[in-house]
Amino acid sequence: MSNAADDEFHAFMSSRWPSLVRTAYLLTGSHHDAEDLAQSALARAYAKWDKVRCSDDMGAYVRKILIHVHADRFRKRTVREWFTPRLPDIAVADGTDQLEHRSALMEALEALPQRQRFTVVLRYFEDMPPAQIAAVLGVRESTVRSQITRALAKLREGGVRAALAEQPHEAPAPSHRNVAPALRGTP
Repeated sequence: MSNAADDEFHAFMSSRWPSLVRTAYLLTGSHHDAEDLAQSALARAYAKWDKVRCSDDMGAYVRKILIHVHADRFRKRTVREWFTPRLPDIAVADGTDQLEHRSALMEALEALPQRQRFTVVLRYFEDMPPAQIAAVLGVRESTVRSQITRALAKLREGGVRAALAEQPHEAPAPSHRNVAPALRGTP
């Protein structure tokens, strides 16, 4: 790749990293797996950067790669990890007040089937319209809408609203607009 293309990829990666890690975290439920997933997606995007940067929406293209990499992880059934002898020294903000909300949300998301979880995360946490979600997942828009409807019904019957309302927090009961900020502080 040329130097200009490398610089363009680096700028794209720097601007999209938090969003990709957040989406990956919502899909995996683990900070470490989320970072691995985001790195793998960006590595694939770098390998085909000429194609990515010619697309209409580079962010959507890379999110689609992220979802495919996540699905591939389940197909392989083996995830290799390398441990380092030391931990990085990074200061982390205290988010204990949001811990109960996050764990209730993550439990609810983990209870959903994979396709429903993908649609809920992309719709309500990434604010993607159903048409764009359909393009990312490679399905029809009506399928996306039905998956979202089923997922929301499952979340309601599972009592996720009640569980979140019981938690001591100043925010009102969750909707797709006020649940996402609770996770935005999530790595």
